[in-house]
Amino acid sequence: MKANKDTAVKKFTEGKYNCCQAVVCSYCEELGVKEEDVFKMTEGFGLGMGGLKDTCGAVTGMFLALGLTNSAGDMKNPIATKADTYRKVREMAEKFKKECGSLYCRELKGFETGKVLASCEKCVETAAACLDAYFAEQGR
Repeated sequence: MKANKDTAVKKFTEGKYNCCQAVVCSYCEELGVKEEDVFKMTEGFGLGMGGLKDTCGAVTGMFLALGLTNSAGDMKNPIATKADTYRKVREMAEKFKKECGSLYCRELKGFETGKVLASCEKCVETAAACLDAYFAEQGR
């Protein structure tokens, strides 16, 4: 899989994609999903879950892309890959948190403290870089 960090940042900085959309939509082709569908599906996840300033939208996008690639999608055995996906989500979350300081929009943007830990652009870049590294480790 090609590195898509720069694509994600470009999508975000052009102002047409929210942070979540920018991350996930940058991997649609490789993940075999339609960008238009993902774009619609992720519209409500920007600014920490639709403006609630909760989990960062870029982080959510990172988790969504990870699930799309790691899940077996086995409806008859839905737990086949769930524990592994959860473990990988936690690992990726830790990498993001180490780089940006938090997983939460309100903390990242300093809404409560006035101290910005990471810009939205930095969050998009970091989430996509985590995915790029993950896919490279998987030999994709």
